[in-house]
Amino acid sequence: MKRSELSEFAVEEEGFKLKIRRGGNGVPLVSNSRGSNSPFPVNETVPATLPVTSNAAPAPAGPAKEEEGIIYVKSPMVGTFYRAASPESKAFAETGTKVTETSVVCIIEAMKIMNEIQAEIKGTVVEALVENGQPVEYGQRLFKVKQG
Repeated sequence: MKRSELSEFAVEEEGFKLKIRRGGNGVPLVSNSRGSNSPFPVNETVPATLPVTSNAAPAPAGPAKEEEGIIYVKSPMVGTFYRAASPESKAFAETGTKVTETSVVCIIEAMKIMNEIQAEIKGTVVEALVENGQPVEYGQRLFKVKQG
Protein backbone atom coordinates (compact mmCIF):
# COMPACT_ATOMS: atom_id res chain seq x y z
CA MET A 1 0.00 0.00 0.00
CA LYS A 2 2.90 2.35 0.70
CA ARG A 3 4.46 1.80 -2.72
CA SER A 4 1.27 2.72 -4.58
CA GLU A 5 0.24 5.35 -2.00
CA LEU A 6 -3.11 3.59 -1.48
CA SER A 7 -4.93 4.60 1.67
CA GLU A 8 -7.90 2.23 1.33
CA PHE A 9 -8.90 -0.89 -0.59
CA ALA A 10 -12.25 -2.71 -0.40
CA VAL A 11 -13.68 -5.76 -2.15
CA GLU A 12 -17.10 -7.39 -1.79
CA GLU A 13 -18.21 -10.65 -3.36
CA GLU A 14 -21.09 -13.02 -2.53
CA GLY A 15 -21.54 -11.92 1.06
CA PHE A 16 -17.81 -11.59 1.76
CA LYS A 17 -16.43 -8.11 2.45
CA LEU A 18 -12.79 -7.19 2.90
CA LYS A 19 -11.67 -3.63 3.60
CA ILE A 20 -8.07 -2.56 4.13
CA ARG A 21 -7.18 0.96 5.28
CA ARG A 22 -3.77 2.35 6.01
CA GLY A 23 -3.65 3.51 9.64
CA GLY A 24 -1.98 6.66 10.89
CA ASN A 25 1.31 4.80 11.43
CA GLY A 26 1.25 3.31 7.91
CA VAL A 27 0.26 -0.18 9.13
CA PRO A 28 -2.71 -1.68 7.25
CA LEU A 29 -5.88 -2.20 9.31
CA VAL A 30 -8.04 -5.03 7.97
CA SER A 31 -11.77 -5.54 8.42
CA ASN A 32 -13.25 -8.88 7.38
CA SER A 33 -17.03 -9.29 7.69
CA ARG A 34 -17.09 -13.09 7.27
CA GLY A 35 -14.95 -13.89 10.30
CA SER A 36 -11.34 -14.73 10.98
CA ASN A 37 -10.69 -16.82 7.85
CA SER A 38 -8.34 -14.10 6.65
CA PRO A 39 -4.58 -14.62 6.84
CA PHE A 40 -4.34 -10.95 7.85
CA PRO A 41 -4.84 -9.61 11.37
CA VAL A 42 -8.47 -8.52 11.75
CA ASN A 43 -9.25 -5.15 13.27
CA GLU A 44 -12.99 -4.50 13.57
CA THR A 45 -12.43 -1.09 15.17
CA VAL A 46 -11.25 0.87 12.14
CA PRO A 47 -11.67 4.60 12.90
CA ALA A 48 -14.87 5.94 11.31
CA THR A 49 -13.31 9.36 10.79
CA LEU A 50 -11.22 8.29 7.81
CA PRO A 51 -12.68 9.48 4.51
CA VAL A 52 -14.20 6.81 2.32
CA THR A 53 -13.34 7.13 -1.34
CA SER A 54 -14.84 5.04 -4.09
CA ASN A 55 -14.89 5.19 -7.88
CA ALA A 56 -17.95 2.92 -7.99
CA ALA A 57 -21.39 4.36 -8.61
CA PRO A 58 -23.49 4.73 -5.46
CA ALA A 59 -25.96 1.91 -4.82
CA PRO A 60 -29.59 2.80 -5.44
CA ALA A 61 -31.61 3.52 -2.29
CA GLY A 62 -34.23 0.88 -3.14
CA PRO A 63 -35.19 -1.47 -5.94
CA ALA A 64 -35.46 0.22 -9.33
CA LYS A 65 -39.05 1.03 -10.26
CA GLU A 66 -40.07 -1.07 -13.25
CA GLU A 67 -42.21 0.54 -15.92
CA GLU A 68 -45.08 -1.47 -17.33
CA GLY A 69 -44.31 -2.96 -20.75
CA ILE A 70 -40.64 -1.93 -20.56
CA ILE A 71 -37.87 -4.52 -20.73
CA TYR A 72 -34.16 -3.80 -20.53
CA VAL A 73 -31.45 -5.31 -22.72
CA LYS A 74 -28.65 -6.00 -20.24
CA SER A 75 -24.97 -6.61 -20.78
CA PRO A 76 -24.05 -10.31 -20.63
CA MET A 77 -20.39 -9.42 -19.91
CA VAL A 78 -17.88 -6.80 -18.86
CA GLY A 79 -16.34 -4.87 -21.73
CA THR A 80 -16.53 -1.78 -23.92
CA PHE A 81 -19.89 -0.86 -25.47
CA TYR A 82 -20.13 0.06 -29.17
CA ARG A 83 -23.37 1.07 -30.90
CA ALA A 84 -22.04 0.32 -34.41
CA ALA A 85 -19.64 -2.09 -36.13
CA SER A 86 -17.23 0.79 -36.90
CA PRO A 87 -17.10 4.55 -36.31
CA GLU A 88 -18.34 5.17 -39.86
CA SER A 89 -21.18 2.60 -39.68
CA LYS A 90 -24.79 3.28 -38.78
CA ALA A 91 -25.79 2.34 -35.20
CA PHE A 92 -27.38 -1.11 -34.82
CA ALA A 93 -30.26 0.28 -32.72
CA GLU A 94 -31.52 3.85 -32.37
CA THR A 95 -34.56 5.22 -30.54
CA GLY A 96 -37.60 3.94 -32.44
CA THR A 97 -35.82 0.92 -33.97
CA LYS A 98 -38.00 -2.20 -34.00
CA VAL A 99 -36.09 -5.23 -32.71
CA THR A 100 -36.73 -8.97 -32.56
CA GLU A 101 -35.16 -11.66 -30.41
CA THR A 102 -32.30 -12.08 -32.92
CA SER A 103 -31.68 -8.39 -33.73
CA VAL A 104 -28.12 -7.26 -33.00
CA VAL A 105 -28.37 -4.10 -30.89
CA CYS A 106 -24.70 -3.44 -30.08
CA ILE A 107 -21.20 -4.88 -29.79
CA ILE A 108 -19.30 -5.39 -26.56
CA GLU A 109 -15.55 -5.72 -26.87
CA ALA A 110 -14.04 -8.03 -24.28
CA MET A 111 -10.41 -9.18 -24.40
CA LYS A 112 -10.00 -7.90 -27.98
CA ILE A 113 -13.01 -9.96 -29.14
CA MET A 114 -16.05 -8.19 -30.60
CA ASN A 115 -19.24 -9.83 -29.26
CA GLU A 116 -22.53 -9.06 -31.02
CA ILE A 117 -25.31 -8.61 -28.46
CA GLN A 118 -28.84 -9.59 -29.50
CA ALA A 119 -31.99 -7.97 -28.12
CA GLU A 120 -33.49 -11.33 -27.04
CA ILE A 121 -36.89 -9.58 -26.89
CA LYS A 122 -39.36 -8.23 -29.43
CA GLY A 123 -40.28 -4.56 -29.27
CA THR A 124 -39.21 -0.98 -29.99
CA VAL A 125 -36.09 0.69 -28.61
CA VAL A 126 -37.17 3.57 -26.37
CA GLU A 127 -33.72 4.70 -25.23
CA ALA A 128 -30.02 3.79 -25.39
CA LEU A 129 -28.73 3.93 -21.81
CA VAL A 130 -24.98 3.77 -22.53
CA GLU A 131 -22.78 6.08 -24.58
CA ASN A 132 -20.62 4.70 -27.39
CA GLY A 133 -17.16 3.63 -26.24
CA GLN A 134 -18.09 3.47 -22.55
CA PRO A 135 -17.11 0.54 -20.29
CA VAL A 136 -20.03 -1.64 -19.16
CA GLU A 137 -20.45 -4.15 -16.34
CA TYR A 138 -22.15 -7.54 -16.31
CA GLY A 139 -25.92 -7.04 -15.95
CA GLN A 140 -25.78 -3.30 -16.70
CA ARG A 141 -28.80 -1.96 -18.59
CA LEU A 142 -27.90 -1.07 -22.19
CA PHE A 143 -31.25 -0.35 -23.88
CA LYS A 144 -34.78 0.36 -22.75
CA VAL A 145 -37.26 -1.52 -24.98
CA LYS A 146 -41.07 -1.30 -25.07
CA GLN A 147 -42.49 -4.76 -25.63
CA GLY A 148 -44.75 -5.33 -28.54
